[in-house]
Amino acid sequence: MRDLSNLPPLNIALVQTRLAWHDRQSNFAHFEALLDQVQKADLVVLPEMFTTGFSMDSAGQAEPEQGPAAQWLLAQARRLQAVMTGSVIVRAADGSHRNRLLWARPDGELLHYDKRHLFRMAGEHEHYTPGERQVTFELNGWRIRPLICYDLRFPVWSRDGRDTDLLLYTANWPGARRLHWNRLLPARAIENLCYVAAVNRVGTDGKGLAYTGDSQVLDFQGECLLNADEGDGVFQVTLEGGALAEYRSRFPAYLDADTFQIQ
Repeated sequence: MRDLSNLPPLNIALVQTRLAWHDRQSNFAHFEALLDQVQKADLVVLPEMFTTGFSMDSAGQAEPEQGPAAQWLLAQARRLQAVMTGSVIVRAADGSHRNRLLWARPDGELLHYDKRHLFRMAGEHEHYTPGERQVTFELNGWRIRPLICYDLRFPVWSRDGRDTDLLLYTANWPGARRLHWNRLLPARAIENLCYVAAVNRVGTDGKGLAYTGDSQVLDFQGECLLNADEGDGVFQVTLEGGALAEYRSRFPAYLDADTFQIQ
């Protein structure tokens, strides 16, 4: 296990808000106004499909890998001097459509994670191609694993096999399943002995589905450090590496974890 005692604090800003249906430019303008409220963050997290809402119109709404959303995220990352992340509908180089989380760094580097578990109850698996691999990003020494919405229900895919410090979920999780969201997030934190940050949206989408937010940050014991409830705006919290190191040293359950391979 790495020595986490010298990790610097990690300042996270969660942006929980409504989304304009299939209106990229309106969403860009809305988020830009909200981002003016960010107070010195290392990482700024937007909801799933933040340019469109949770849409199955993959062909009509997809943009190129280096398209408008990627360029906008990179511009905001430079402006705020923070990593910007959130998922958008992308047409990949192989022609497939992906629900892709973009990780835009202030230095201009752009990385990504493709959603693995596609929400079949909405037909997502019929319009998108699933991701093939887990991804870990590093930020100021912190190891961060991104996941998207429905991924939350699959503990094997979320399982910490790479010494993860923070599991990061971005979502459009409807209010009808609010209970599941609020129970599964603490479980992921407890079983992985790591911080969890999760960003959802609020408002109603173009299909009439209502979203109730509950964006939150949890510590390694599943204790809530921040909960946005149904608020609309920017919510910030600071994570401490020393506290994580101390807990893992005192309760090293990871030493007894099962080994496995994902097919």
